[in-house]
Amino acid sequence: MYIVLVHIKVKNEYIESFIQASLQNAKHSIQEPGIERFDVIQETEDSTRFILIEVYQTPDDQLRHRETKHYQFWRDIVADMM
Repeated sequence: MYIVLVHIKVKNEYIESFIQASLQNAKHSIQEPGIERFDVIQETEDSTRFILIEVYQTPDDQLRHRETKHYQFWRDIVADMM
């Protein structure tokens, strides 16, 4: 198993947009072969901080994930939100 934790700080005015984009990405990601989990966690003490918990079967599965259209769409749309 290969686990990736992505820590993200989002600009306050983009919190809701970031959540929606990330949940959409997670929804598609968990349908990929080789992905066991894909969670979007928002911290309770600081609502601008998020953790993406990505669980892959192998490191190569993460590389394949980064080639998907839904990941690339998410990456491009959230880039200015962080």
